[in-house]
Amino acid sequence: WLFPLYLFIINLFVLPIALGGRLTFPQGGVDADMFVLALPMANHKPDLALLAFLGGLSAATSMILFETITLSTMVCNDLVMPLLLRANPRWLAQRTDLSGLLLGIRRAGIAVLILLGYLYYRFIGESYALVTSGLVSFAAAAQFAPPILIGLFWKRANRRGALIGLSGGFVVWAYTLLLPAMARSGWLDTGFIEHGPYGVELLKPYAVLGLDHLDPYMHAVFWSMLFNIGGLVFGSLLSRPDPIEQVQGSQFVNVLEQDRHDGDSLLWRGVAETADLYDLLARFLGPQRASEAFDHYAHQHNGYPLQADSRLIHYTERLLAGAIGAASARVMISSIVMGEVLSIEEVMTILDESTQVIEYSRRLEQKSRELEATSAELREANNQLQKLDQLKDEFISTVTHELRTPLTSIRAFSEILLANPDVSIEQRSQFLGIVVKESERLTRLINQVLDMAKIDSGRIDWHIEEIDLRALIQDAINSTSQLFRDKLVALHADLGDRSVIVVGDRDRLIQVIINLLSNAVKFCPDQGGEVTIRLHPLESRWRVVVTDNGPGIAADQHQLIFEKFHQVTDVHGGKPKGTGLGLPISQKIVEHHGGSIWVESILGEGASFIVDLPSKPNSE
Repeated sequence: WLFPLYLFIINLFVLPIALGGRLTFPQGGVDADMFVLALPMANHKPDLALLAFLGGLSAATSMILFETITLSTMVCNDLVMPLLLRANPRWLAQRTDLSGLLLGIRRAGIAVLILLGYLYYRFIGESYALVTSGLVSFAAAAQFAPPILIGLFWKRANRRGALIGLSGGFVVWAYTLLLPAMARSGWLDTGFIEHGPYGVELLKPYAVLGLDHLDPYMHAVFWSMLFNIGGLVFGSLLSRPDPIEQVQGSQFVNVLEQDRHDGDSLLWRGVAETADLYDLLARFLGPQRASEAFDHYAHQHNGYPLQADSRLIHYTERLLAGAIGAASARVMISSIVMGEVLSIEEVMTILDESTQVIEYSRRLEQKSRELEATSAELREANNQLQKLDQLKDEFISTVTHELRTPLTSIRAFSEILLANPDVSIEQRSQFLGIVVKESERLTRLINQVLDMAKIDSGRIDWHIEEIDLRALIQDAINSTSQLFRDKLVALHADLGDRSVIVVGDRDRLIQVIINLLSNAVKFCPDQGGEVTIRLHPLESRWRVVVTDNGPGIAADQHQLIFEKFHQVTDVHGGKPKGTGLGLPISQKIVEHHGGSIWVESILGEGASFIVDLPSKPNSE
C-alpha cells in the first residue's frame, strides 16, 4: 500500500499547479512542463524558482539513474548473457570471476540507453511535451499486459499467440503514435496524418476506420489492444502449446494451488555438490556475497548438506537469476548438476500422473462434500418425518376424540328417545336438536379431512366465477351469527357500501371466511369478547382482516399454525382446540386463488388474520 500512497502524494500538487498555470498564463505562451518554474518567476519569487529547479533536477536525475540501471540489468540478464552462453559457453566456464563482466555489460547498457534517449529527444521529443512522450511510452509498455494477464488465467494461451498479438499491437502502436510523432518532427511527410496513406481517409493514424472522437492516445491504445488481444486469442486457438508450454501454463495458472516450500515441488532427479554450487555463485556474485547467501541458507535450514538437495539448488538458481537472468541461471545450474536427464515423455508422464491424482483428490473432496450435504438433508428430512409422525399421532388422537364426542352424544340422546317414548315434546325437540348439531359437527370434521386429502392430491374441483366479495363475507357472517350469540361475542363489520368483484370459487372462499370467524369466536374470552372483520382495497388486490381480542398467538407459532395437524393450545396449556386442518385448508385455498394469508399477533393482545386476494382486472 505504500507505493500507491506514494504515487497519490506526488500527484497531489499537480492539479493546483496546472490550474494556477492556466490562470496565470491564459494565452498559453508558457509550456505546461515549465509551470513549476514559470509560476514563481511570474510572482517575482526567484528563490522559490531556484528551489523548484533543484528539486526537479534531482528528481529527473534520480529517475534517469533508476530507469537506466533497471533497463541495463534487464538487457544484461535477458539479452546479452543468454547470447554469450549460447555463443561461447567454454570461454565463460574458464573465467573464475564474472562479476566484472556483468558490471561492464551493465555499464555499457547504461551508456547506450542514455544515448538513445538523448537521440530520441533531439530528433523527435523536442516537438512534444514531456507528458506526451511519456504517454507514447506507456502505450508501448501496455502491449505486454495482455499476454501476461491472459497467460496467468488461460492455459490455452501459448507462445505463438503471444507473438502474433504483440506483433499486431506494436505495429498498430507504431502506426498510430510513433509514425505521426516522426512526421510532426519533420522526418516524414505529414500528409498521411491528415488524409491517410495514399489518400485513404479510413486509414488516418488518428482516426482509423472513422473513429475520430477519441483522444489520439486513447485511440492508439484501443486499436493496439484490439489487435493485441485478438491476435493472442486467435493465434492460441489455431495452434496447440508444446509440452513445455503446457507445463509452464499449468504452473502459472495454478500457482496459488502449488506447494510453496523451497524446492519441494521441483521436478529434479540429479546429483550436485554444495561446493560446486558455492563456486558457481561466487563467480557471478563475488565470494563475499556468495558466502553471506550460504550462511543465510544454513541459518534458515540448520546447515546445508555436502550433496545438495533440490531446495539448495533452487535457492542458488534464484540468486543467480537476480544477477544473470532466469534463463542463464537455469543453463549454468544445469551445467554443474550431474543427474539423469528427464525426457519430455517422462516429464509429461509424471505431470499426467500428478494431474490425475490431483483431479481424483478433487473429485473425492467434491463427493465428500456432496455426501455431507446429502446426509444433512436426510437428517433434516428424518426430523421432519418424525415431527409429521408425532403430529399424525396427535391428529389421530384429536380426531378420534372429536369423532367420539359427537357420536357419544348422538348415541346417548338416541337411546334416551328410544327407551322413553313418552318424553315430552319439548325434551324430544331439545334432544333431536342436539343430535342434529352433533351430526353437523361430525360432518364438518369429515369434510375437513376429505378436503385436505383432495387438495393434497390435486383432485379437488374448482368452480371459478366472478364473485362479490363483500356479499360473500356478509353471507359468512350470517352463517356464523349463531356462534357469536351463543358465546356472547360482539361482531363488528367494516365492509364498505359497494360491490367488490373478485374471481374465484365462491364455496371455497366462503369456507375460508367462516373458518377465520369461527376460530376468532373460539379463542375470544367468555366475557367481553369482540371480533372485527374489515374489507378494504390495496393496489391491485383486496384485503380481508379478521381481528379478535383473544389470548393471541406466540411469535414462534405464526408459521406453524398453517402446518397440517398443528393445533394451538389454550392460554392455560390445556387441550388443543380444533383439528389442526382449518388453517392449512384455508391457506391452500387462498394460494390457489393467487393470494396470501398470514397472522399478526402479540401474545396476550389478540390476533389478526389477514387475507389478500387479487382484484378482478379493470374492476372497481
